Amino acid sequence: MTPANRVLAILQLFENGQPVWTVEEIARELGASTSTTYRHVRELVQSGFLDPVSGAGYALGPAFIRYDRILRQNDELIRIAAPIMEKLLGQTSQKAMVILCRRFKDCVMCVFEVHGSEPHLTTSYERGVAMPMFLGATSKVILANLPDRTLKAIYLSNEQTIHRLLHVEGWPQFKEQIRGIKRAGYAMTDSEVAPGRIGLAAPIARDQQVVAGISLVAVPNTTERQRLTEYRDHVIEAARLISAELSQASIVPR
Repeated sequence: MTPANRVLAILQLFENGQPVWTVEEIARELGASTSTTYRHVRELVQSGFLDPVSGAGYALGPAFIRYDRILRQNDELIRIAAPIMEKLLGQTSQKAMVILCRRFKDCVMCVFEVHGSEPHLTTSYERGVAMPMFLGATSKVILANLPDRTLKAIYLSNEQTIHRLLHVEGWPQFKEQIRGIKRAGYAMTDSEVAPGRIGLAAPIARDQQVVAGISLVAVPNTTERQRLTEYRDHVIEAARLISAELSQASIVPR
C-alpha cells in the first residue's frame, strides 16, 4: 500500500461508525507498523483532517467542515436545484421536505434537503446519509436509469436483500420492476424508508444522462393523498427544470 493510499485508508476507517480511533487500533486494522501509522496520523492532524481527543484517540477534524462549505458553495447541482426545490414545496405542501440525491459508489447519497415551513416529520435522509440503491423512491429512479450490466451487478451483490425488500423472485422480475419505473418517469414509495412517509421522486439528467434524483417526502393526510397525482406532476416538472438548467450550464463557456 502506497503512503497516499494508506492515508486514505485511515480516513475511510471512520465510515464504519466508530468515531474515535487510536494509533494502535489504526495500525492493527491496516496491518501497518505503529511508527508508520503515527507519522501518517500526525500529518493528518497538521492538515486538520484529524483531531486529537481524550484517551489518545483521534476523530475527524475541522478541515472536513471547511471543505463541506466549499462544496456547498460550488456544487452546480445544488446551486441550480435549491430554488426549484423551494418552489416545489410551495406548489405541494409545506408539511413536507424535498431531498436531492446522487449516486455514491453502490449507494445513493443525499447532498441537499429543503424543509417546509410548517411542522412535519423528518426522515433519516439528510446531507451525507447514504441509502441502498434499491430502497426508497429517490434511489429507485437513479437505479432505474443505470445500464443493464450495472443493474445486474447490483442485483447479484444484493440478491437476498432485494428479494426480501422488493418481493421479487429473480433477476428478470427485478429488472422488469425497475425498468417500469424508468418507463413511468417517476417512482413512488409508501413507508419504505420510514413508516407513514410517502416518497415521490423523479430523475435529474445532464445531457440525457441521469446524474441525480429529486424527491418530495411527506406524511400526507386524506386530503393530500387525493392530490398525489398533482404532487407527482410537480416533482417531474421540477426534475425537468433542473435537468434543463444543468444541461445548459454544461455548454456555457467558462
